Order: sequence, then C-alpha cells, then structure tokens
Amino acid sequence: MLRVFSTLTSKIEAFKPRENRKVKMFSCGPSVYRRPHIGNYRTFLYEDVLHRYLEYLGYDVLRLTSLTDIEDKAISEAEKEGVSVRELAERNRKTFSEDSELLRMRSPDYTACMLACSSTAVEEAAKLVRTLLERDYAYYYKYEGRCNVYFDPLKFKDFGKLSKLNMNRWPEKKRRFHRDTYPGTPWNRGDFILWHGYKKGDADYWDTEIGKGRPAWNLQDAATITKYLGSSIDIACGGIDNLVRHHDYTIAIIEGISRTEFAHYWFHGQHLFVDGKKMSKTKGNVYYPSDLVRMGYSGEHIRFFLIYGHYRKRLNFTLAKFREARRKLDRFRDMTHELESAKSGKPSLEARNLADDIIEAFEKGMNNDLNVNAAFDAVFKIVAKLHNLRESGRLGRSEALAAITNLRKVDYILQTIFSRGKA
Repeated sequence: MLRVFSTLTSKIEAFKPRENRKVKMFSCGPSVYRRPHIGNYRTFLYEDVLHRYLEYLGYDVLRLTSLTDIEDKAISEAEKEGVSVRELAERNRKTFSEDSELLRMRSPDYTACMLACSSTAVEEAAKLVRTLLERDYAYYYKYEGRCNVYFDPLKFKDFGKLSKLNMNRWPEKKRRFHRDTYPGTPWNRGDFILWHGYKKGDADYWDTEIGKGRPAWNLQDAATITKYLGSSIDIACGGIDNLVRHHDYTIAIIEGISRTEFAHYWFHGQHLFVDGKKMSKTKGNVYYPSDLVRMGYSGEHIRFFLIYGHYRKRLNFTLAKFREARRKLDRFRDMTHELESAKSGKPSLEARNLADDIIEAFEKGMNNDLNVNAAFDAVFKIVAKLHNLRESGRLGRSEALAAITNLRKVDYILQTIFSRGKA
C-alpha cells in the first residue's frame, strides 16, 4: 500500500482517494515571467513521478498543472524587456515545453494531464471574488488609485492550518499586503490581495462582473483549480517555498466558499541548492537544463539526478555529484542493455527469482513516501546480480526477458533506463 507524508497532518498516512481508484491532483507549475531552472524542475519532476506512480498502481489520475502567465513580476519583466506580457509568457512557456520533453515529463493532453494558464480562469476568479465579498471574507479598498479586493484571514476559521501558523501573533492593527508576492518566506500577517483593480494606463486587465482589473497571484490557483477540477481534490503539491502564505491562501479561498476540505494530501518538495547555496543570478550559480546539455549530459542524466534524492530532503547540486549520478545511471543502463542482448545461458532458479524480485523491491521503496533512492538502489543490486549470473553463464534467455519486462514497468515511472519512447 502506498503511504505518503501529508504536510496537512504532518505524518505518514496510507493513501486513500475520495473516490475509489480515481485521483484528482493539482500541481503548481511555473511562473513564466522567467525561464525555469533546475531547482524548479526538481519540483516538477517529483510531481511527475507521483503522477506516474499512481497510474502504475492502477489509479485513474486527473491532474492539473497551473502556469502563471499574468502577475506583478511578469508585468515588470515585460516592461523591462520592452515586450508584451503575452510575448514574455509565450517565450518562457515554449522553453518549459521543450525542457519538459527533454526531461521526459508527462506531456499535457488536456484529458488526464492538463496544463492551464491562469489567464484562462479570469472569469472564474471574478466569480470567486464576488462570492467571498458576499460572505464577508473579502472587501474593497482603494490603494494608489486602484479599487482592490482583499481577503481578511481573521474571518476564516483555522487560517494557516497547513503551515501551522500561530495566529496568536496576528497584529491587532489592520495591515494589508498589496503585491502579488514578497521576497523570502516570512508570514505576511495581514490581509492579502485578491484582485488588482484597474487603473488608467493599465495594459493588462479584464472587464468582468466585478469590474475591470486582474486576479492577484494569491487567487489564481484557486480559480484555475475550481474551473478545471472542482472544489475538492485528493492531492495538492508544489515546492516548499509555497507552503508559507500561498497554499494557505488557496485553502482559505476555496474552503471559504465550498465549506468542505479542499485537499487532504499535501506534498511539498524541498529546495535544490548549488554548492551549498541557494541559486541566484547575483551569485552566478543558476543552472538551466540547456546548460547541462551543453556540457554533454542527457535529459535522462538530469532527470535521474533530480529525482534520485528524496523529494522532502534538501538536495545539493555540485558538478562532482552530478557526474557521480551520471556514472551510476550509465552503469545501470549498460547492465540492462547486456541483459537485453543475452542470447544463451543456462536457466537457473536464482535468476528467475531475481527477475521476479524487481517489482517487489521497487514498490517497497516507492510505497514508502516515493523513496526513489531506495527503490532504484534495490533494483540496481538485483540487476547487478543478474549481470553477474549472465557473466558466469547462469542466466537463461527467458529469465533475462522477464527481468527486462519488469524493468520496463519500472521505467514507466523513472523514465531514465531505456531509450526514449512515448513519455
């Protein structure tokens, strides 16, 4: 049975979806005011592994990934580059699509795996704001020539329950936070913005039932989710940096309207550091997938390094560690190729048992909160033993084929062992 850690309950639990064998899953996608780096892809890849493993276990997964294409940062970056927000978003969305293919991430097909831009759910966002205003969770407030809408967290019972926020420290004096996002991860103890009202000269706005303006980033995931998945799902996931503020905002908005639990299972992936430091342009330590490809690495090498460390543990990228991971994967692939080409050898019970053990060993690791590291290492040991049996002539063709069949099943999730097929 699959057991996973949920941030909401802070414990490992058996996974049980609301509806038997059907799973609704939401994952935070990229903000396309900039191109995603390998730290971003670490998050996207553990989500891809989770999706694939659920399907491997026989679940019917409906997954939505959001793509933030309109926000303060996008508007600012577009102005800096002298392009439209649409042009900026399309350029970085294209890069994301190309990188996703390189890293063998599940491609959106708009049925089982949807990728939706936040700008496609503006009407839904306006509808949510209207309901929140009616229920007194939200209110209008004029700020710098705009008639904005803010959410009052004190009106929502159990606000901050996901990040275990201590509401006793909430200030008595009313405070409002007007921007989409703020640097770092400290809690902004105050009312957060839902809707940026129109101001003369704005180029990016919509005319909606609550007036002209645009949805704030804090509202966009809630709008996209309720439009495409409804107000109750099984899994919500993203990076650890979204745990403070952002995801509790999403819960407050959706549950404030639905009055039912939005999601019981919350996954949060830890950061990727580079040489022990956070990635930043000022430090000059930002890596993109294309950088590593230019160094001679493949998409499979990048994918393997990023999924091999447990998603809830901080991962430190160094070129030395990356080379070590490449050698490990390449050795595994070489042994697998030799098993595929095995033509003669004496059948043995040991080889048959090892081939059969591949699935059990893999699932044991994966069922323990997606421990790819343990799952891969266990399978690596089995393949090494099979390779030794082949070298000594004690591996029959049928045992080799049985092992390859099971390894192909494993590689539906890992996407690193065999040559590229349909992802």
